[in-house]
Parts: sequence; structure tokens; C-alpha cells
Amino acid sequence: MDLGLESLAGRRAVVTGATHGLGLATARALARAGLRVVLAVRDVALGATRATEFGGDCEVIELDLADLASVRGFAERLEGPIDYLINNAGVFPHRHARTADGFELGIGTNFLGPFALTNLLLPDIERQIVCVASDAHKSARIDPTNLDLDHGKWNPARAYARSKLAVMLWGLELDRRLRTAGSPVTAMLTTPGWVASNISNKPHLGFAHRLVHGAASAFANDIDAGAQTTLYCLTQPIAPGSYVGVDGIGALRGDPVLFGRSKAACDFDVAARLWATAERLTGTAWPL
Repeated sequence: MDLGLESLAGRRAVVTGATHGLGLATARALARAGLRVVLAVRDVALGATRATEFGGDCEVIELDLADLASVRGFAERLEGPIDYLINNAGVFPHRHARTADGFELGIGTNFLGPFALTNLLLPDIERQIVCVASDAHKSARIDPTNLDLDHGKWNPARAYARSKLAVMLWGLELDRRLRTAGSPVTAMLTTPGWVASNISNKPHLGFAHRLVHGAASAFANDIDAGAQTTLYCLTQPIAPGSYVGVDGIGALRGDPVLFGRSKAACDFDVAARLWATAERLTGTAWPL
């Protein structure tokens, strides 16, 4: 699908998680279309290798979303205006672990880190914020007073789905706040469908790992196709606050299309309470 990315040449995009999977495909497409791309990555050596592979105008800056000190350091090092912030990086938490700041790994990496990053960078963002969510959010519920899942049994799928519901609700409230402030910046949400990427690349899981990746190879989008939903947001005349998914059977693969979200992801009251909790936990505030 030709999205006309070349029309964005010369603009500046920040892509988190740009060394693997969807982030790699997104950053590569933008760099090759002539955008100036900031690769926000944990492994700066690998980031430098990717920048060479992509060609174009790429800058590499260290960012670990599971560490708020790293998030603040990134925001301090990044200078100049930003056209697009693409909150792509994410983790599937295979074990119950905590971030450097003591947050449950899934919610800390997939939501609280990007939330803080966006608040810190927003004064310099001029066009658009895209947050990569997941249709896994449709199976989740969230309690803004219990983000660490201290009450109830923890399991990987539940933690991941809940973190992506948090991203959906964050996007809902972010869009509302930008509109209320009269900002020219828009916020979008995407899901790439089922992508054969490395987000669940844990070979020690054995047969289950091989089964999932075998099925993904047959039925899922590759990373370039998965990145299309994010790139679609940058080029197409869609409404602010939109959620973009794919049009194939079961929403597993296909071309980008406007998508529906769960009832829980449309709850403005929960979104506002989640925002307040995230501000308190991250020590960052709405800057507009």
C-alpha cells in the first residue's frame, strides 16, 4: 500500500523501540522516505547499526522506557522541534517483574514510561502523536488504583492486555486534552494486527514459542505490513483520536482501516482517573 510518505520528507520523527519489530520497520520506512528520524532505543550500539542500514538522516539517543531517569535524560538530550512522536516500543511481560521505579513491568514499560515521555516532549511536538496499542485491550479491565496488580493473580496475557487498555484510555484522554487546549497536535491510536515480530521472542518457552511463531509465519503480517497502521496515521486525512487497525479476517492481517474499540476503552471517567494516577506515579504533568 503506497501511503505517500515522501510528502513528509524533511520532517522530524521520534520512534521508540526502533531497533526491532514494528519500530524497526516504521523508522526504516520514514528514513527512506526522507524524514529526519530519531531512533529512541535501549541499545545505542545496535541503534547505530540500524541507522547505517536505514540510510538517510538518523540520530540515535538512548531511551529505556522502564526507567524514568532514562526517560527524563532522553527528553533533556533531545533538542529542537518534533513533528511526530511515535510511541511504538512495548514489552510482553513473560514474568512478574518490576521496572527500575518499582512498577509492574507491563504497565510501567507500555504505559507509564511513554506517558511520561509524551508529557516531557509535548511542548516541542508540532503535529502528531501516535501510540501503538493492541486489540488485546478488548479482553481487559483496569483499576486506576491498582496498576501493579497487587490484588488478584498475575499472568502474562492479563498484564499485557491491561497495559494496552491503559494505552487506549491514555489516548482517549490525550485526544480530549489536546482538543480542549486548542492544540494543533493530534493524537492517534493503532493496532498492527497480528505481527510476526520479536515482542514475544523467548525461545526458553519451548514448544509453545515454536507453535506461536510457526502460526505467525503463516497467518500474521510481517513487520513492514504491521507498521502500515502507524504510517497511515501520518499521511491520511482521518479524525483526531482515531483508532486504526487492519481489515482482514479476524483483524489479524490486512490493510489499514479505521477500527472499533472496546466499551472499556471509551470510558472518559476511568481515563481521567488513570491520567491522574499516571501523573502522580511518574512525577510528570500536562504541559499545555
